[in-house]
Amino acid sequence: MTDPSWRLPAEWEPQAAVLIAWPHAGTDWAARLAEVETTYVALAAAVTRFQRLIIVVADCALQRRVEALLRGAGVDLAGIRFVELPYDDTWLRDSGPITLSAADGGHQLTDFRFTGWGGKFGAERDDALIGGLVQAGVFGQAQHRRIDWALEGGAIESDGAGTVLTTWRCLVQRHPEQSREQMSAILRDSLHAARVLWLDYGYLEGDDTDAHIDTLARFAPDRRIVFQACDDAADPHHAELQRMAAELAALRTADGQPYRLYPLPWAQPILDEGRRLAASYANYLIVNGAVLVPAYGDPADGEAARIIGHAHPGCEIVPVPCRPLIWQNGSLHCLTMQLPAGLA
Repeated sequence: MTDPSWRLPAEWEPQAAVLIAWPHAGTDWAARLAEVETTYVALAAAVTRFQRLIIVVADCALQRRVEALLRGAGVDLAGIRFVELPYDDTWLRDSGPITLSAADGGHQLTDFRFTGWGGKFGAERDDALIGGLVQAGVFGQAQHRRIDWALEGGAIESDGAGTVLTTWRCLVQRHPEQSREQMSAILRDSLHAARVLWLDYGYLEGDDTDAHIDTLARFAPDRRIVFQACDDAADPHHAELQRMAAELAALRTADGQPYRLYPLPWAQPILDEGRRLAASYANYLIVNGAVLVPAYGDPADGEAARIIGHAHPGCEIVPVPCRPLIWQNGSLHCLTMQLPAGLA
């Protein structure tokens, strides 16, 4: 039985801050650090136009470097808080807190076990990140609930009204011993959700998350879903994403209505030494009054931004250059974790 006083907010609800971790020479970004830092600077500049930004840094030297980079780009440091903690990687969508909100203004940090995307990468320090942020006082009096079950923030979408959307491909990889019904029950209990919707189809080459939902389909206000489509019949993704689109069309809201679907355009293949990279426009970030959208230097960038703007009316649309990010198999949303209003 879920507790109606708790819920998982939608991303478009008011936020206190966005949380990121800065890349450094000890992370997988080392080979292209200067290039990826240009994206981080652009991201920091965009976020701080609308709300606070919390940046996790590995040490004081890195903080000084980041401050210099941001000052050089004209970013106002008054809206930024630095927190020094160790971390393995910088994908805070997956190692950061999934925060529940209560009707009385309280918050609960749900701290799921982070396994490096099913044991693909070392994750001991990332799994301890939320606890470290709590000890640093970042979250005030919020409750901290550790849950011994593997789940990443990028694997779930919430409409803020009790519905969670996820993918079977991802969660069955994390929990092959559990049935869909068992996993649905765990998600409902831990996230205080009323129902869980599953997608069986959808994937992107170059994505090592096993089909995180935030690369494929996103809830938007007023029963909308924005999703990554593929209109190129010759592309190997075409059949799979067509099936996913059909699944989305068959979904119904809690009151039995179809969702309003917003298909995103398909970027031309981006290769790195022959390896296909996952350039998803669905991996955008919503902040207070704006949507930060990935830009890949592709002719489809503008159309993707236009469609996302239609799905989020009243929001300013801010492109962020994300081509350097997909070299490490993620994009804009994957880097970030929003914190609900009143939390930080």
